[in-house]
Amino acid sequence: MARTQLRSKRKASSGRYHPARSKRKSELARLPTLTHLAEKRTKQFRVQGGNIRQALLSVKEASITDKKGKTQKTEILNVLENPANPNLVRRNILTKGTIIETKLGKAKVTSRPGQEGTLNAVLI
Repeated sequence: MARTQLRSKRKASSGRYHPARSKRKSELARLPTLTHLAEKRTKQFRVQGGNIRQALLSVKEASITDKKGKTQKTEILNVLENPANPNLVRRNILTKGTIIETKLGKAKVTSRPGQEGTLNAVLI
């Protein structure tokens, strides 16, 4: 069965919404891109309007910005914490908000690597 981004068929009161129309191809969803720690690999998707979107499948470096606004690329050593889901830490999966350990120190991921194709972070 296809994954979709439609609203639920059921109301909060457990009543049923009667759909005004059928599903559309533009409403299809895709499986989450679980970006992990390894050599850089990307995947391209065709999205609405014929545009191309990149997703990071794996990455080893991040663009780190310090308090002064200076940005530099550095290697990621480890995934320390993930407030979204603690199970992602054991699997070394990077999402927005993940706390990572780099050669410059601890940093928090500010980009969405599975959606934007880049990994940006700020020092904490």
